[in-house]
Parts: sequence; C-alpha cells; structure tokens
Amino acid sequence: MKERRTLIESFNYAVTGILSAIKEEKNMKIHYFIALFVIIGSMFFDFTRIELLILLFAITLVFVAEMFNTAIEKTVDLITDEFHPLAKLAKDIAAGAVLIAAINSLIVGYLLFFDRINNVTEIVLFKIKKSPIHLTFIALLLVVILTIGLKAIFYRGRGTHFQGGTVSGHSAISFCVATIIAFLGENALIGTLSYSLAILVGESRIEGKIHTLFEVVMGALLGIIVGVLVFQIVG
Repeated sequence: MKERRTLIESFNYAVTGILSAIKEEKNMKIHYFIALFVIIGSMFFDFTRIELLILLFAITLVFVAEMFNTAIEKTVDLITDEFHPLAKLAKDIAAGAVLIAAINSLIVGYLLFFDRINNVTEIVLFKIKKSPIHLTFIALLLVVILTIGLKAIFYRGRGTHFQGGTVSGHSAISFCVATIIAFLGENALIGTLSYSLAILVGESRIEGKIHTLFEVVMGALLGIIVGVLVFQIVG
C-alpha cells in the first residue's frame, strides 16, 4: 500500500517542481526575471487593490501555463522518443496556451503601466527636447568605437573580431537608436515600439547562434547607457 504524503511533503514536492522548472527551462527563467522586474516596478506606481490583483493574476497565469507546457513536454518525451503527429500536436497546443497567457499579460501590463509611465516620460523628455540633432551621430559613433574596442580586448580567438564577441554590436547600435528615438520622439508609445524592434534585433542574434544572451544583453546595456549619457550630460 502506497504511503500517504503529509501536507509538508506535498508542499516540498510542489516547491521542488517550481524550482526545477525555473532552473532547467530557459523560458521559465525569462518569465521569472520579467515578473521580478514588473513586481518591483509596481511598487513605484499608485496601483489600486483591483489593479494589483489583475497584475498578479496575469503573472501567475503565465507561470502556470508555462509549467503545464513543461510537464506535457516531459511526459510526451517520456512516452516516446520518436516523432508522432499526436505528440507534436500535444506540444503545440501546450505552447499555444503559453502564448495566449503571455499575450494577455502584455495587454494587462500595457493597460496598467502605459499612462503612468507616459506621464513620467513626458517630464524627462521635456528637459532634453531641445538637444541638438548632432548628438545622435555622436552617440552612434561612440557605440561603434566602444563596441570595436571591447571586441578587440575580449577577443576569444574564434572566428573574426566582428563576428560574435563579448558585446553584440548589432544590439548595441539598435538599442542606442531606440534610446535616441525615445528621447527625440517625445512619446512613450514611439519609444516602446523602438525598443521592441531593438529587442527583435537582439533576439535574431541569439537565434542565429551568433551571440549568447549575455553578449546581447551587454550590447543592449552599452547602447542604452551611451544614448542616455550623451543626451543627458552633453545635451
């Protein structure tokens, strides 16, 4: 007869499942850090109790959907290691559930944060809206020079200096351009769209196996920092 689990044991198994999913699944890591960033950011905005509940529900829904997706994938892989149309369909449907939950969370985040961020953004942009256009070229030139320098310093002896490297040049330039557009556009929506395109550029470098996630993040930080410093200090 199978021994019954205690409440504490059941709780420990559940926590082990959550931690294992975060540790082993790349998408869970992404969801985790985004959720952490959003929750910390929510402390600086005057959310009502209902708005906070909606935000937490959207975050939880993404985690639950991703964990079900992971469980289904592991179960299918356990049953068969050969291609089967039904196995593929099960995985695709589970992945679709995650996509729906993620889209829902984006919509919720947009509706809750946009107006509040837009007000703050307008105040910051008002201070630098007179910045000369030539600062754009200065910022881009600095990004290119710094990227080349970092690639040369941290060259790891594989491929060329300009393919791969510690810093993604494409990401650095795209995020610098996105930062400049955000400053000059004087509109939070324009800035959001610009950064969305920059993220797609970074994602393409990872998908193409040209850069790692770390290298793309380093490039993005370089581009953003240079863009902000040029327009804040020089401007």
